[in-house]
Amino acid sequence: MSNEIKNSENIKSCIILCGGQSRRMGQDKGSMIIQDKPMIKHILSTLNHHIDEAIIVLNDKSRVDRYSEFINSNDYSYQITFLEDKIKNKGPLPGIMTGLGKINSNYALVLPCDSPYVSEKYIETIFSQIDVNYQAIVPYHDETNRLKTSEPLHSIYKKEIIADIEKLVNDDILHIKGLIEKIDTKFVLIDNKKI
Repeated sequence: MSNEIKNSENIKSCIILCGGQSRRMGQDKGSMIIQDKPMIKHILSTLNHHIDEAIIVLNDKSRVDRYSEFINSNDYSYQITFLEDKIKNKGPLPGIMTGLGKINSNYALVLPCDSPYVSEKYIETIFSQIDVNYQAIVPYHDETNRLKTSEPLHSIYKKEIIADIEKLVNDDILHIKGLIEKIDTKFVLIDNKKI
């Protein structure tokens, strides 16, 4: 059952990006059926009791309507908001910007809708790494090349970077690693065997 958002600094927010055009898959990714349910529902179930709000960002009104039909917010322990991407077909950066503009907290975990196997342990671990001295918490896999092996779409971003994203998008710099190079980023080494 959905809860009212807490009036506290301890709110945990998640932005789920569903704005991709799915050119490679040839169909909408988030609504693809994996193990008898839409892919996004696996993520939503994993987030249960770990967050206070989820912002689902979709690229057009018809997809907002479709997702709000098959996702029942009463099935989850947190509040769900569906948003239409403010800037369409420009990749994940505008989706992150759209979601950050709506969160009730200072930080949000960003996940793509096609990550059905993200674990509860990962969610707990990444939220535990929030540090007010940084604008992003980004996991990576290899100490010898942090940026190249980073996971910017499984990262936490601070609400205050909205203007930075807007500038990058206006300058047509759309690769997300360009953002994490520009802002104060805390890189966190992750071990795939453990989380």
